Amino acid sequence: MSDDIPLAPFTYEGLDPVPEPKSTIAEVSEAVKGTVHRVSGAIEAGRKPGMPLSILSNIAREAPLGSLLVAFLLGVAVARRR
Repeated sequence: MSDDIPLAPFTYEGLDPVPEPKSTIAEVSEAVKGTVHRVSGAIEAGRKPGMPLSILSNIAREAPLGSLLVAFLLGVAVARRR
């Protein structure tokens, strides 16, 4: 057995190229696109028959003045808490 220290393997440039840094605007843009995609997916899932958004839209369609009154009262209640 020899006292030689084994050398680290050679690294070649180009095998694992360093990814180019993204600008802050590009990162924010990707984050916003991902968020929009998730929110729109949740809305679409909520609009399926029997789901909450479907039920709310049916109620609003059948009784628009009652729905407006409920929304107004909820808005007043939330605004007073702050």
